[in-house]
Amino acid sequence: MRYLSTFGAAEKWGISSRRVGVLCSQNRIPGAQRAGSRWIIPEDAQKPADARIKNGKYIKMKAEEGGT
Repeated sequence: MRYLSTFGAAEKWGISSRRVGVLCSQNRIPGAQRAGSRWIIPEDAQKPADARIKNGKYIKMKAEEGGT
């Protein structure tokens, strides 16, 4: 099996290498492993889905509280 570094996965997925490291730390990339102080990610691993807020409820509530 071939592995990518966080930099290689970041380039492949179009996100920062820091973000890839965070996703690895949160166990959101299946098969990612620590190799010393670095993460190695299987070459065929899929980019995890975006877990940020999908509906606008939170955003609407903040706008209403602010009065703008």
